[in-house]
Amino acid sequence: MPRRESFQYSVQARCPRAEAVALLSDPARQTELHPLITRVRRLPPRPGTLASYAITDQLAAGPLRFGVTYQADVLTVTDDEIVTVARQRPATTVRNHTRLRDEPDGLLRVDVEITLAAPTPLFGYAFRQARSAHLGLARRLGEVLGRAA
Repeated sequence: MPRRESFQYSVQARCPRAEAVALLSDPARQTELHPLITRVRRLPPRPGTLASYAITDQLAAGPLRFGVTYQADVLTVTDDEIVTVARQRPATTVRNHTRLRDEPDGLLRVDVEITLAAPTPLFGYAFRQARSAHLGLARRLGEVLGRAA
């Protein structure tokens, strides 16, 4: 039986909304943000998606380092919402729901909810890796978006 859990984070940046949407909706542009990504390859879009990618991450378990490749699909891209879903075997999915909104003083707020589902024996490791990677991405995101201003 799969286990499911979510976590959230928010980032503020002073940048054009269009630049934030372009960066956050294109995994190929996120290699400098996401601490695990080592390779992104565009694939033909799966039915019902806007874009599909094969993404390779470098993971670690103790001293052992290994690469895993998974498929990520971009499902929704508007000027205030981005939804992506990544799928890896066995039965592991990561759903990223990003919302963007303007704040006072020209700031853009990026609210992200990550939901991970995985088989119970893998869940603890997968959730720790996902949370660590995405919080690392969040720390870099404000700086990268700020350069776009």
